[in-house]
Amino acid sequence: MSNPLKKLAGQTAVYGLSSIVGRLLNYLLVPLYVSVFIKTSDYGVISELYAWIAFLMVLLTFGMETAFFKFLSDNPENKDKIFRNSMLSIVIINAIFLLLILIFNGVIADALLFPDNPEYIILLSVIVVIDATSALPLAKLRAEDRAKKFVVVQLTGIGINIGLNLILMLFVFQPEAENAAVGIRFILIANLIASLVKPAILYKDFISLKWIWDTQLLRSMFKYSFPLALAGFAFIINETVDRILLKHLTYQNSIGEFTTEAALTFAESQVGIYSASYKLAMLVTIFLQAYRYAAEPFFFAQSKSKDRNKTYVKVMNYFVGAVFLSFLGVSLNLDIFKYFIPNPAYWEGLRIVPILLLANVFSGIYINQSIWYKLSGQTKFGAYIAMGGAALTLTLNFIFIPIYGYMACAWATFIVYGAQMVVSYWLGQKHYPIPYNLRKFSLYSIVAISIYFIFTWIDLEAGILQFVIHNLFILLYVGLVFWMEKPKAVAKSS
Repeated sequence: MSNPLKKLAGQTAVYGLSSIVGRLLNYLLVPLYVSVFIKTSDYGVISELYAWIAFLMVLLTFGMETAFFKFLSDNPENKDKIFRNSMLSIVIINAIFLLLILIFNGVIADALLFPDNPEYIILLSVIVVIDATSALPLAKLRAEDRAKKFVVVQLTGIGINIGLNLILMLFVFQPEAENAAVGIRFILIANLIASLVKPAILYKDFISLKWIWDTQLLRSMFKYSFPLALAGFAFIINETVDRILLKHLTYQNSIGEFTTEAALTFAESQVGIYSASYKLAMLVTIFLQAYRYAAEPFFFAQSKSKDRNKTYVKVMNYFVGAVFLSFLGVSLNLDIFKYFIPNPAYWEGLRIVPILLLANVFSGIYINQSIWYKLSGQTKFGAYIAMGGAALTLTLNFIFIPIYGYMACAWATFIVYGAQMVVSYWLGQKHYPIPYNLRKFSLYSIVAISIYFIFTWIDLEAGILQFVIHNLFILLYVGLVFWMEKPKAVAKSS
């Protein structure tokens, strides 16, 4: 019998090709943007717009991807019916959303402090609608183990987006002569064209869609997905709302000190500095995204195995070791990674990177744990945890952003993700117990964080010696995890 851990690792590698390569390529746009847009405030505008895109993507997919996997695992013989009903619901939700945007885009632009650029709202909304309606056909590819086609679709869109950005930003946009709004429009247009690749390649799923409803099935799917949609909505508040609130609260707090225009520029500048440093912290989430694409269908497939808990525990052990390795890799080499942001005007924000790295580690562990309420069908608990986290995020940011600026955003993210991780574990052990190895979790986390603090206190001068010593300790950490897990022994015994 094949080792399920090897299967998960293989699927993570395949899906990771599109996710990791895609994110790395998209990350390469950050140096391009901060170089082309000299003002930190201009990058702040781009960051906020993409925060809204991420926010709306979760809202407009409505948890239907996970519902699709769940109902497909329970009734594989009804795959076409389950896909059709999932797809129809997403298409209708997105059609209503787009209609409202076309009617009220001017009002929305004023509310978001983009009064002169309502086209931003229209462009980002069309991007979101295309991506959201393409999410189910992509989920179908994952469910059918058609990873190669999934990768082709994703990488083609990413390649077109990167290519258009390079052409438009380097050869068409003239930052010395043109308003920054022209460049921002180019970025959104490039994304829009790239997004169209998904429905273009997956056109059969769109043109063969029949408007035939199964009301009972759809009601059951919505009952399952609604808590997930709430959880996803609340989760994305934790992910993105800090940039939105940072702009608006800083703007309101600065009006008495600056002119209205200067206050808005300062607020957008703070968003730009925070977002650039946030990108460095998100290097941990490159691995997480690849892992999530493979893990969700994998966990559902393993749910009927008698050894499922043993598999889940082993997966968590490797996962915790990997995310803390990512934390050490970035935080101990920050003097190198900072050149990823070639404009020194942004470097003042580097102090938040270790805080956000740990926050993303907590987030990854929480996401890995969250399988307990998806497998048990008790998705309401996911909604409770996420909504509690969202409430805490909003509270902490509203109180502390006016006092501490973007440092408040970083610490709020750290506190919220840590709290969600702990609460999810506690509830999971009560309702769907999985005997996670807390001893190993504690060992890996304590060793990794201790190594980081030791070198924070020692503070070696940047250079070859620092690089060698830092990475020697990272290798020692890898050796610890390898020795504790003994993967060769596991493979032989499987």
